[in-house]
Amino acid sequence: MLSRTSQLASAILLSACFAGAHAQTPAAPAKTPTPQQQRMADCNKSAEGKKGDDRKAYMSSCLKGEEPAKQLTPQQQRMKDCNAKAGEQKLTGDLRKTFMSTCLKG
Repeated sequence: MLSRTSQLASAILLSACFAGAHAQTPAAPAKTPTPQQQRMADCNKSAEGKKGDDRKAYMSSCLKGEEPAKQLTPQQQRMKDCNAKAGEQKLTGDLRKTFMSTCLKG
């Protein structure tokens, strides 16, 4: 049989272990990101692949909540340029149609 001192030491050791297990604090719950933090995360994710000034401009407009300006395809840019030139020359009707056709062919 265990002596009275051994029993007392075992009891103290057991209670210390038990108290230590309960003394640990649970992990803090994850904080909900603020709307600005969430916007930053969303913009950062959608900016993947962009670099340098292009990324800076995109992030700036995205964080402001602006719709990013869509890049025009070469054909759309050509159409825009030809349309502007036709407007400068004040072309209408068949003259405009002929000019646009010639201009868009390059």
